[in-house]
Amino acid sequence: MGCPKSFSLSGGMGAALLSRPEIAHDILSTLRRNLNIPITCKIRLLKTPEATVDLAKRLEKTGISAIAVHGRKVADRPRVPAQWDQISDVVSALSIPVIANGDVFEYADFQRILEATGAASAMVARGACWNASIFQKTGKADWEDVKRQYLRKCILWDNDIKSTKHTLKQMIMEHSCLEFSEGKAVNRCQSLMDLMQVYGEV
Repeated sequence: MGCPKSFSLSGGMGAALLSRPEIAHDILSTLRRNLNIPITCKIRLLKTPEATVDLAKRLEKTGISAIAVHGRKVADRPRVPAQWDQISDVVSALSIPVIANGDVFEYADFQRILEATGAASAMVARGACWNASIFQKTGKADWEDVKRQYLRKCILWDNDIKSTKHTLKQMIMEHSCLEFSEGKAVNRCQSLMDLMQVYGEV
């Protein structure tokens, strides 16, 4: 229930479910009845802190094991700072673990968001896409090395070319521009072998 992309919203999925809590409740209740594994969900902030808390409490009643809260509203762009204080409101209102999400870009940010929100744990998206070594206590590894290590893993696991290119482009956009030579070269690639040639892995 966190995805704000147009394809999700137009299909009644993702963040579209935030405005249809009865359907969200039914989905989670159905999963709980039919699966013997922990069920979790992720939401975004609603128009008011009170509305967010009300939704989270309603979803908690389905018996889910935890809930993740992205500290942005659906209309917020990534450049809008995540509102960690509103995640804290949800933490205070629920008895299940809350997973805080939003603006985690360095290893130290994990501790910062936990302290600011009181959440049980934190999750990261863009920060990990840009440089997966964010999880190292010793600090992030060199950006160029991370791209090459990522590509080697994709080759080892025969990862889908579209997925591989998407992640590489996310890494590029954090430091450069897709209109520069590297971005254009990645866009032209049709196979993992093509990408290996771009990054000198052959």
